[in-house]
Amino acid sequence: MSTVATLPPAARALHEPIADLPIVSPHGHCDPQWWAQDKAFPNPAALLIQPDHYLFRMLYSQGVALSELGIGPGGEGRDPRDVFRLFARHWDAFLGSPSRQWMEYTLVNTLGVEVPLTPDTADAVYDAISARLATPDFRPRALFERFGIEALATTDAATDPLDDHAAIAASGWSGRIVPTFRPDDLLNPARAGHRAALDRLALVTGRDVARLPDFLDALRDRRAAFRAMGATATDHDVPDLATAWLDRDRIEALHSRAGQGTLTPEEARTYYGHMLTEMAQMAAEDGMVMQIHAGSRRNTNAPLFASHGPDKGADIPAAVDWVGGLSALLNRVGNDPRLRLILFTLDESTYARELAPMAGHWPCLRIGPPWWFHDSLNGIRRYFDRVVETAGYRNLAGFNDDTRAFLSIPARHDTWRRAVALHLADQVDRGVLDRADAARLAPFLARDLALETYRL
Repeated sequence: MSTVATLPPAARALHEPIADLPIVSPHGHCDPQWWAQDKAFPNPAALLIQPDHYLFRMLYSQGVALSELGIGPGGEGRDPRDVFRLFARHWDAFLGSPSRQWMEYTLVNTLGVEVPLTPDTADAVYDAISARLATPDFRPRALFERFGIEALATTDAATDPLDDHAAIAASGWSGRIVPTFRPDDLLNPARAGHRAALDRLALVTGRDVARLPDFLDALRDRRAAFRAMGATATDHDVPDLATAWLDRDRIEALHSRAGQGTLTPEEARTYYGHMLTEMAQMAAEDGMVMQIHAGSRRNTNAPLFASHGPDKGADIPAAVDWVGGLSALLNRVGNDPRLRLILFTLDESTYARELAPMAGHWPCLRIGPPWWFHDSLNGIRRYFDRVVETAGYRNLAGFNDDTRAFLSIPARHDTWRRAVALHLADQVDRGVLDRADAARLAPFLARDLALETYRL
């Protein structure tokens, strides 16, 4: 399958020099254990379908129970071949979606499967994938090198001992895989498992985290441990953006009650808002890039959440007030030239109205690439159209794939690079850019900007 041939000539000329540039994957959710152990990947269903909520949410919308896919209660022991057959029967449901494009790219370009996927060819495709996965060339480290990945960041709980990252470093393998510090369980009292996370933090740092000063020092300890393993960024899932800055007596009182689990929902929201500002201050101090992902209403299918837990495809875009929500944080630390804060949203309506004007003013802000539902050719086009005129290109963050599906990484970066070429060609055609500027911007947007933004 040729992706370049689908581009108009002007875009093709911009795409060819960037098509095979090294891949920078500065934010995602791949498992570092893959490269620590370098074992063969499991069967095609476990590798390609069951971890990918983009895929199983579409199947669920077509009446396929998650248990039929071997996911969650009732799915135990499901034959992976049957799961793959079921996926193939619903293959047409993905037409027009980026998931279809990514999977086709993965099957053809990455796995070398020559038979088109249909319900009738499901077994043949399954067998072809299985044969590839059994060979050394398709082990995690070999694929990492074949994909041309220059750097890849995982996302790890703040209390993670980082043993897999240590094993990768000790192995002598040259692949660059770094952790990302994610402290949501420690900072947001509304999250399930908050108390247990605090107990783990106390254990791993040896500090009395019931006291606010020790709690903040424990977070600094863990940030330093992550940096020692090569981390350059933190990540924050913010369901309700409302940063705050409280006086010392107030935040100490809230912290004490947060550990006891006695905060009201509004108090928990205020506490978390203050802690995000604390994280921004720490980011300015230690140089770690701070990421905020907002605009997702989580777990909207209550019965499915009760039976299967989070991350099962029922998260839906929601409106975000970025100006009001970040006001306290930005007015406290947003003018500090050491801070870098990347903003990701599922609320596209804020691109032109809030995010582009904000990034075009505050020196700390960068606009993250289209995320989740909008990581597509059309979504990327809308993104560029809405942010560039106000924020320019240098206030963007480049691209990251934000994926759990390792084999989809080349496909996602190919989509971004084709979208970059199409956008820049259109800018030239309309007289906004000349060809030399477009040719200079193409590799900047494809690779260099991500390295620069994430301080890699």
